[in-house]
Amino acid sequence: MKTLEERIRELPPELRQEVEDFVEFLWEKRVKKAKGLPRLRFRGALKELGLRSSSVELQHEILKWWQDGVSH
Repeated sequence: MKTLEERIRELPPELRQEVEDFVEFLWEKRVKKAKGLPRLRFRGALKELGLRSSSVELQHEILKWWQDGVSH
């Protein structure tokens, strides 16, 4: 049975490029997942509430937005 590397070498150049692109995609996907960086899409969305709101009030406001399907 041929190894994966042998099979890839036997492919035409355009298919080898597809394999390379796919491997790069998998690698980037793994690296991004490993970092676990927050997306922070809603950062700054509650600034109009200012410091006069408690953390609990802010949590309630965020939950209302999520339930209403609002994306910030």
